[in-house]
Amino acid sequence: MPMTHGANYGEALTNTLLYFEAQRSGKLPSDQRVNWRGDSALRDGSDVHVDLTGGYYDAGDNMKFGFPLAFTTTMLAWSSIEMESELKAHNESQNVLAAIKWATDYLINAHPEPNVLYGQVGDGYADHACWMRPEDMTTPRPCYRIDAQHPGSDLAGETAAAMAAASLAFAQYDASYAGKLIGHAKDLFEFAKARPGLYQSSISNAGGFYASSGYDDELFWAAAWLHRATDDQIYLDYLNGAYGTGGQRTVFSWDDKFVGAQVLMAKLALEGKRDGSNKLDEFKGMAEDFICNCAQMGSNNFKKTPGGLLWFLPWNALQYTTTASFVLSAYSKYLKTANTPINCPSGTLQASDLLNLARAQVDYILGSNPKGMSYMVGFGTNYPKKSHHRGASIVSIKKSITAVSCNEGYSTWYNNPAPNPNVLTGALVGGPDENDAYGDERTNFQQSEPVIATVAPFVGVLAAVA
Repeated sequence: MPMTHGANYGEALTNTLLYFEAQRSGKLPSDQRVNWRGDSALRDGSDVHVDLTGGYYDAGDNMKFGFPLAFTTTMLAWSSIEMESELKAHNESQNVLAAIKWATDYLINAHPEPNVLYGQVGDGYADHACWMRPEDMTTPRPCYRIDAQHPGSDLAGETAAAMAAASLAFAQYDASYAGKLIGHAKDLFEFAKARPGLYQSSISNAGGFYASSGYDDELFWAAAWLHRATDDQIYLDYLNGAYGTGGQRTVFSWDDKFVGAQVLMAKLALEGKRDGSNKLDEFKGMAEDFICNCAQMGSNNFKKTPGGLLWFLPWNALQYTTTASFVLSAYSKYLKTANTPINCPSGTLQASDLLNLARAQVDYILGSNPKGMSYMVGFGTNYPKKSHHRGASIVSIKKSITAVSCNEGYSTWYNNPAPNPNVLTGALVGGPDENDAYGDERTNFQQSEPVIATVAPFVGVLAAVA
């Protein structure tokens, strides 16, 4: 099994940021590097008289789903903040900021009033019924929102977290933009608290694709980010006053951010911050419980494939591996700064152990696995050639201006046995099953569809190990 070395980690890092350029919706900028893509969805928001162009397509479809988009933004921002010196060393820090800004510019527009947030563009069912390039799609683009009468604490809370985290990423480069982001974050957090509810009750179309299982985690996560961005005690008071810590979690994902909040609170505990209660230590205990289970030293260890991949759930398995690896990478830095280990139920973990665990996951994803396959498109020689992705699988608009219709896309391109004509460089496919098996077929969307939320934390992990 080929091993990956430092130079290759740097190449993989560069690739991840090219992937975000390939996912861009709206009018592309003059410095766009992924040239097989063109402008698309330029009338998004016209039905509600709000400019909702821009942002990112979610996966292999042409949908803009606000809930996972916001989580993606938070994780890109966390990668930027936590791995800032490493990103600078690899000359990727400006590309990460550009990737964040492509999302936050859209999110700012999607929040035109304190208690109004647009959370989706496109009809998920109509979009998925067609196989079309984003540049010439003819599917309907309705816009959906939450507001005071139609709440969504999870969506508002996650978007608040994204804005607060992004404000930290931009603080030293663009103070006025950072200030604007914090204003939106504060308003959204208040909206989320004042109007409790699951967002899919208000945006039912999203329920079939990204239903939220609860909103307490997003409120914790938003408060943790607002505290880190503002250092305002009111956000810690909220966390202290709220019930529990989220307890022991089994994943960290677009739907469950408790681990993220626990890690941010653990950072404060490791820095010696004391709040009168033992709540910070409780959060720290839960964060370390998750890490011990990743390291196979816990009381409820997470599954690993025979080839060594941390494997949580079957649908887009790698999204959980990249978030867990990010936690390991960030926590490694916190332990190093505090000069302290983690005492797990069956052993002790040092900062270096955590980084080595993260590196082992990166190595597996980039090709050191039983199939000898890189799960990053365009990386290495043996990578997925038929990822489930509309734009990548249809001839580029730059090569053929002739529109490809909804059904023609399926007959001519989706069902075509040939590799995708456009290489979706930097994308991570859903990944292998629990036995390290993978089927490189466009039809195998459980395994072959790349999603933006998977790659965002991987940016930080690659920077940490490169």
